[in-house]
Amino acid sequence: MHTSEVAEGIHWLEHAHVNVYFVEQDGRLMIIDAGLPGSRPHIRAGLRALGYEDSVVALVLTHGHFDHVGTAAWLRNTYRVPILVHPDDAWIAAHPYSYKHELNRVLVPLRHPASLPIIGRMKMAGALFVRGVTDTLPLVPGTARNLPGTPEILHVPGHTDGHIALHFPDRGVLIVGDALVTLNPYTGMKGPQIVSGAATADSAQALSSLDRIAALAADKVLTGHGEPWLSSPADAVAIAKRIGPS
Repeated sequence: MHTSEVAEGIHWLEHAHVNVYFVEQDGRLMIIDAGLPGSRPHIRAGLRALGYEDSVVALVLTHGHFDHVGTAAWLRNTYRVPILVHPDDAWIAAHPYSYKHELNRVLVPLRHPASLPIIGRMKMAGALFVRGVTDTLPLVPGTARNLPGTPEILHVPGHTDGHIALHFPDRGVLIVGDALVTLNPYTGMKGPQIVSGAATADSAQALSSLDRIAALAADKVLTGHGEPWLSSPADAVAIAKRIGPS
């Protein structure tokens, strides 16, 4: 597990190669993505250490895949946290293993042995036993004005139909979920890229959506998998486009 404050009031928690983020402001805290079931004690410890066990106001899902929904039901039941997701991903959040993908989810990792330890750690963290959540609220640009950090919500479909990113311009931070990662769990490859077609609905659309974040003002890009990208979104997007689909 890894935890650190990566920007003012924004904390990164990594467990089993899956990232969760805490965003705090004025005594209120928002969680972005819910990791895997095995992340529960780490999330609880993080909230306790920051002093926000009674002040979590929202869980925002960048998308509905199982490795981003893993503790969502527990967070809702334990902390009475509303769960926000783009309407186009509400069905996936309720059925986190039923999502569109271009390539075989089993064969791709077998062709990339570097991915196998990553997937093994994810399985050990409960990747096969995620409960979906049905009582989500729609996350659209207007709903973000009351969230900690007042993020700008950007719809960046491709990995999933309802994938979103969150821009915090005053903190120089862009949280992109799996629209762009620095570790591809299905290949083991590091560096800015889109996720393999084994878990991406439309790779061409995912690459095209990167144009929506390329010009944003930020010097930290925080992803769903992998370490923070400590440069501009434009630099990360340029690399991801050169690499292309996998």
